[in-house]
Amino acid sequence: MPELPEVETIARALRGQVVGQAVRAAQVRWPRAVATPAPDEFVAALVGRRITAVGRRAKFLVLTLAPQGYLLIHLRMTGRLLYEAAGADPRPLDGHTHVSLYFQGGGALHYHDQRKFGRLYLVGDPDEVLRGLGLEPLEASPEQFAALLRARRRQIKPLLLDQHVLAGLGNIYTDESLWRAGVHPLRRADTLAAADVSRLYEAIRAVLTEAIANKGTTLRDYRAPNGETGENQWSLAVYGRAGEPCPRCGQAVQRVVVGSRGTHLCPQCQSL
Repeated sequence: MPELPEVETIARALRGQVVGQAVRAAQVRWPRAVATPAPDEFVAALVGRRITAVGRRAKFLVLTLAPQGYLLIHLRMTGRLLYEAAGADPRPLDGHTHVSLYFQGGGALHYHDQRKFGRLYLVGDPDEVLRGLGLEPLEASPEQFAALLRARRRQIKPLLLDQHVLAGLGNIYTDESLWRAGVHPLRRADTLAAADVSRLYEAIRAVLTEAIANKGTTLRDYRAPNGETGENQWSLAVYGRAGEPCPRCGQAVQRVVVGSRGTHLCPQCQSL
C-alpha cells in the first residue's frame, strides 16, 4: 500500500501536471471506485471544474477544485494515478482503469487499481472524509509525539500504524523507523524512556524524508504518475530482508507477526 512518501511523491508530481487544468469530461468504468457521490453525480459535478492545488493528508491525495469542492483519492493497496500529457500517444486502458478525467487542454488523468480497494471522494469539505486522522509525522513537534506515546499502553508498532494517532505511516516505514531507533516493535509505548522516544521521533522523520527524496518504495505496484518506479527499495535496512544480515550489526534480520502484520527487525539491535 502506498504510504506517506509515495503519496507525497505523487502529489508533487501532479502539481506540475494537472494544476490549472479544467475537466472537460469524466468517465467512471467501475462505479464502486467512487465512494461519494453517486457515479453519475460525480461525473456531472466534475465537468468544468478546475484543479487549483494538489496536496496530501496522511495517505490521501487532496485535489482542490474551483469554483468549489475537493477530490480526495486513497490508493489503498494497488491504486495508481497515471497522467497522460496533451498530444502524447493515448495510454492503453485495460480493465483495471476505473476512472478517467479528461482535460480541456488535452491530456488525461487515469485511476488504475487492480485490487479495487482504492476510493475517490468528491466532497465540499475535506473533513467529511479526513476528520479523525492523527498528527502528520513530519509536522508533529517532539513534545506532541512524546505525549502521544506517553498516554498509551499499546505496543509501539500497532500504535504507529493507527491512522487516528499518527497519520501516514504504514508497514514499511514503521519497521524501518523502529530499526533505526533501536526499538522493538512489541515494546509498550508508555514504557519507552525519553531517549527512546527522541530517537524514534528523529528516526521517523529521517526515514520518511529520505524515502520522499528517493521518490518512494516500489516493491510491486507503486508507480509515479509518469509510470516510473521509486528508488527507496534499494535503501531499506530490514523490511523484506528476512535472513539477510542487519546493516548495523550483521545479525540475521527476522520476520515476525505483530498485530497481524508481517514485521521485520534485528533481534540484536532491537532487543525486547
